[in-house]
Amino acid sequence: MSRKALITGITGQDGSYLSEFLLDKGYEVHGLVRRTSALNRQRIDHLFNLEEYHDGKNLEVKLHYGDLTDSSSLIKVIEKVQPDEIYNLAAQSHVKISFEIPVYTSEVTGIGVLRLLEALRKIDNKSVKFYQAGSSEVFGLNPSSPQNELTSFRPRSPYGASKAFAHNITVNYREAYKLFLCNGILFNHESPRRSENFVTRKITLGAVAIKLGLQHSLALGNLEARRDWGYAKDYVEAMWLMLQQDQPDDYVIATGESHTVRDFCEKAFSFLNLDYEKYIKIDPKYFRPTEVDNLVGDASKAKKILGWKNKTSFDELIKIMVEADYEYLEKQMKQK
Repeated sequence: MSRKALITGITGQDGSYLSEFLLDKGYEVHGLVRRTSALNRQRIDHLFNLEEYHDGKNLEVKLHYGDLTDSSSLIKVIEKVQPDEIYNLAAQSHVKISFEIPVYTSEVTGIGVLRLLEALRKIDNKSVKFYQAGSSEVFGLNPSSPQNELTSFRPRSPYGASKAFAHNITVNYREAYKLFLCNGILFNHESPRRSENFVTRKITLGAVAIKLGLQHSLALGNLEARRDWGYAKDYVEAMWLMLQQDQPDDYVIATGESHTVRDFCEKAFSFLNLDYEKYIKIDPKYFRPTEVDNLVGDASKAKKILGWKNKTSFDELIKIMVEADYEYLEKQMKQK
């Protein structure tokens, strides 16, 4: 009998890659989606053509309406699905936007996790394994580098503070109620499925648009911010590995390499034989009220216990994104 997984945030970047990964493992995948006036399922549309995607295997994705701001809907969906594993990937995940909507960010990204944990506690099914999507933004302004599972939290945004709460309440419920709950502290992970308002996708899409003559410049903020960038497709495997262990724990997932936004720009434009310095414009509106200067992770624990390792280099990641955006924009141009 197939194992069942419930994924919140299934329509996002990580949710789509995790769905593919679990389907290939033979899971029955269920997703939690908010009821909205506009459908936003382009990242997972291909998963519903299962005969084509899975060579006729009897696998399926089922979607359920629910919301992390509504406890009753969470309890209802969990009771209906009876999942073996829950992956909570849902969040208001844009750091800059979290300054503009801090209360909503806290409600979804922070308190929403508590609602999920309370739903699990009330259902009282201790066999369910739960993954909470953490973030390197919890480390914020921390002088320690690289950051690992023992590094203290000093978040610098409403998003980071919400993720810190989510992490700590997950640990608390694990210890208080003996539930199988894991935190994955994932450093920045990107892909062609990244939303266009995130800096990495903004860079690759902008560089391609300039190459194709669709725009003449690209406005960005702080080019000196340093991040540890990996490939989202690699990182979802780590989520699954955490829930296959005998004991629940928390893990940093990262490449261990730090690069600046400027490095990302230089590499993306160079793949298109362009000089980024001729096209990048600095716009103060893209600077955060409080900046995180340098994040780089130490994934030694995940490598040792989970057997996980990063498979895609910085250069390979950018090449994947640039090539995908080139294909995407060329297709858009042909349709006009």
